[in-house]
Amino acid sequence: MSYRFLRGLLLKVLYPLSMLLSSFRKSLRESMQRWIINLNNKLVIKEGPRTKRILLLLPHCLQIDKCDIRLTHNIYNCKRCGRCEIKDLIEIAEEYNLNLFVATGGTLARRIVRDVHPEAIVAVACERDLSSGIADTYPLPVIGIPNERPFGPCLNTRVSLERVKEAIRVLAS
Repeated sequence: MSYRFLRGLLLKVLYPLSMLLSSFRKSLRESMQRWIINLNNKLVIKEGPRTKRILLLLPHCLQIDKCDIRLTHNIYNCKRCGRCEIKDLIEIAEEYNLNLFVATGGTLARRIVRDVHPEAIVAVACERDLSSGIADTYPLPVIGIPNERPFGPCLNTRVSLERVKEAIRVLAS
């Protein structure tokens, strides 16, 4: 049985079932989503895709809320002041020659994926957006990295730059 098939089973059967079950206990939802993301990541790693056409997809909430520049249309408008991790993520994308975009939500993220036609994706977002996005883009290999939310959801979130680099190295040929 292939890892791609197992990912399909996970994302098209187990994920919807787990979301249905967790709708009866809201406290389970985020942990179920985290479990789906982690299992998907392990299967993608086992699958071993190798490509140079990787999309690094980021949530807009990584940008510090005090910033005057909106990056959703062009992340390269960033002044690279270093107050948030966007500067570092741009440098990572340049180092690995990746497509890099910021999405304000699932609809825009799906449009970016459709327009860019990547062969693999490294995505950063909250568990809810990651799990649904990973399921929506199957069979594309996606490694999801949940963001850290020290100030609550959707505000000045953070991500482990080392985890982003590690995910890129797994997918890069």
